[in-house]
Amino acid sequence: MRYRLRLLLCFLMVMGFTFGQAPDRPSSTDIFHSLQKLNFLGSAMYIAAHPDDENTRLISYLSNEVHSRTAYLSITRGDGGQNLIGPELRELLGVLRTQELLAARRVDGGIQYFTRANDFGYSKHPDETLRLWDKDVVLGDVVRLIRQFKPDVIINRFDHRTPGSTHGHHTSSAILSVEAFDLAGDKEAYSDQLGELDPWSPKRLFFNTSWWFYGSQENFAKADKSRLLELNTGVYFPMLGISNNEIASLASSQHLCQGFGRLTSRGAEREYIELLKGEMPEKDPSNLFEGIDTSWSRIEGGKAIGDLLYKVENSFNFKDPSTHLNDLLTAYTLLSKTQDGHWKRIKLEELEEIIASVSGLYLEASAESSYSNPGNTENVTIEAINRSKASIVLKSISIAGRTRLQPEEKLVNNQKKNYDFLFQIPAETNYSGPYWLREKGSLGMYKVDDLNLIGKPETPTAFKAKFNLEIEGVAISIEKPLIYRFSRPDKGELYNPFNVLPAASASITDKVFIFSDADPKEIAVSVKALMDNVRGSLSLTVPVGWNVDKAQIPVELSKDGEEKIYRFVITPPDDESEGIITPVLTIGNKVLNKELITIAYDHIPSQAVLLPAETKVVRLNIKKSGQNIGYIMGAGDDIPQSLEQIGYTVYTISPEDIQKGSLAKYDAVVVGIRAYNVVDEMKFKQNALLDYVKEGGNLIIQYNTSGRSGLKFDNLAPYPLNVSRDRVTDEDAPVKILMPRHPLMSFPNQITDKDFDGWIQERGLYFPDQWDKAFSPVLSMADPGESEKEGSLLIASYGKGTYIYTGLSFFRELPAGVPGAFKLFANMLSQNKAEVQNEIPVKGK
Repeated sequence: MRYRLRLLLCFLMVMGFTFGQAPDRPSSTDIFHSLQKLNFLGSAMYIAAHPDDENTRLISYLSNEVHSRTAYLSITRGDGGQNLIGPELRELLGVLRTQELLAARRVDGGIQYFTRANDFGYSKHPDETLRLWDKDVVLGDVVRLIRQFKPDVIINRFDHRTPGSTHGHHTSSAILSVEAFDLAGDKEAYSDQLGELDPWSPKRLFFNTSWWFYGSQENFAKADKSRLLELNTGVYFPMLGISNNEIASLASSQHLCQGFGRLTSRGAEREYIELLKGEMPEKDPSNLFEGIDTSWSRIEGGKAIGDLLYKVENSFNFKDPSTHLNDLLTAYTLLSKTQDGHWKRIKLEELEEIIASVSGLYLEASAESSYSNPGNTENVTIEAINRSKASIVLKSISIAGRTRLQPEEKLVNNQKKNYDFLFQIPAETNYSGPYWLREKGSLGMYKVDDLNLIGKPETPTAFKAKFNLEIEGVAISIEKPLIYRFSRPDKGELYNPFNVLPAASASITDKVFIFSDADPKEIAVSVKALMDNVRGSLSLTVPVGWNVDKAQIPVELSKDGEEKIYRFVITPPDDESEGIITPVLTIGNKVLNKELITIAYDHIPSQAVLLPAETKVVRLNIKKSGQNIGYIMGAGDDIPQSLEQIGYTVYTISPEDIQKGSLAKYDAVVVGIRAYNVVDEMKFKQNALLDYVKEGGNLIIQYNTSGRSGLKFDNLAPYPLNVSRDRVTDEDAPVKILMPRHPLMSFPNQITDKDFDGWIQERGLYFPDQWDKAFSPVLSMADPGESEKEGSLLIASYGKGTYIYTGLSFFRELPAGVPGAFKLFANMLSQNKAEVQNEIPVKGK
């Protein structure tokens, strides 16, 4: 068992599955695996819409069995999804899911790309999706990445021929791929890209189908498969001690914030891909690359290179890979002299890594701290060691072409060399952080003007150390990212990126302030020093009609990492109003208005994100009845904090503590989103919750999912209620108030059509589609072209109390400070205080 675990760990190392920026430590098996990939000159690109859409079985199969250079192009970064492991949503969720995709690629061996499209949330039709994405721009990104990556084959995850049958993003990804397949080779299409890029025409386009797309396994068995290729993606790799489907499971399990952690699987598995464009393979129906030259002969002068490298692969010395160094260096020299730009660049990088690996060469550049500031000086430690008998001379070391050491020193077998020097960070260096968040985009698009960044999964490392060496007389330059290496007693050795940050960061913890009356409120601004001796001033920009008590406050922090709170008093206008306040730090001649947010999980490198340090303020005339609210957390949301903003006292309730009678002290009990999906204990406590209602309580249950995850029990409500997959994704969809005089619409706040203005991302999701006559539906809404949905908000009396089920997206609206959502939620919390009114729904229901 321990031996198998060691093999698995070795495999994860070769796939680069290391935390943070930890270096690879390749074994002989790893080197041989890299050599197999070196000797295959073919590329495949897999295209879908989101992180976790990709078929890791197929990506791993192409990368580790076929040995092709394999990329996954995710049109979006998954910003509109949900997060099961932490508080990050929207832009921050996109950063987290980007890193989870990169972690998955480190496992399955793929390469990751993105377009500038923003995941704005669920979309029912590609027409809406492509309008919000700006189809021409995103299509141009796909064309650009095809021309850059030069795939021989492209595989779509979704079917372009079935618009409206699935998520609009899914179908759109396939539509874009099909169009880009033809446009990438057209000199007239996106001609502004030509010059830096050449036209490129892939040979084949496939759709990764399965029985699911046919409705049932029976339908699939009967279907015409003349244009389908069948692949066994469950192959076992004896050299690695692991099967392809195990690798795929490990890769997809990196999507932890989406709840994709799962058991590994083994054994034969079939994947089917349907040929959409290009010629069908005839000799070998499982060979996607049939008829495509994937040998070294593909490039001019490549035969001589291949003769050397195929010989190394066929006679590989696992006991001492360094015996192949001379052949590898000769191949490197020959490849350096070829004219092919695309494969030359790719294979030189691969060869450099293999040459370093067979010679046991370890090179590292580590900063003294995890971050510094433009213009500052950073201590850098260089480690260099040759763990072979090869003659290796370290000629020089430079960072950013500025700091340069010239050791001119031979690296003796297994004798470590360390060099320390000071590196001055150029004053013009950009701050670290996701490049796609540097400028404000739109609902459907990120703004990225630097063409060199488009498609990249993350911002390139701020600095690299360039090591100029002579290995057995051959000049080779190897680059390593400048990293931060440290240790923790409970974690051991750790690696993180080295970041360039501003001198200080200002933030307001609460991203929304609700003023329920005209009384002033104190707002605390946290300022954190990111260098020593920060001196300056802090001010607030406020909306018109709002007032702040101080024009500015002096700021003084003596130590890097020191944090202080500065307080302002904000007075709202008398009438309802909303706007943005921004803390502004002035330090010297620099104006800083960004908040530093750190995303830290064990399965991804730590991420430093700089976002606008802004907070929404809302002056809201709101009434409420009741004070003490119990809240049962589900999959995670910020509603409790939002309710506290309007004066409620909120108590978090652990399901384990719920007993008969224990909830009577609460004016209302709210169940968080997806609680019945993710909290197993809920099935044992439902009777106590319903008893609470029966005895006069007010229970509000927010949305739960149906379908594959399903509900864990049947008595979700005191009366029959069926949760469906109905949803209204257009946040501006018209809302009809069916029962205007019902207490839910009139007590203590009168709800009108205006209260549904300004909602974000969606109206709601997973509405019930069938319910007992004891329930009253009070709202009706629909996406364009669809039938009205009346299940978004249902209320029923039960015993002495009130039961409410809602699929409205309060978990998005309250943290965003949507005024009408606050009024409606306050009404829900007040219902067991209202007098019952019987009312016939208005016509047009």
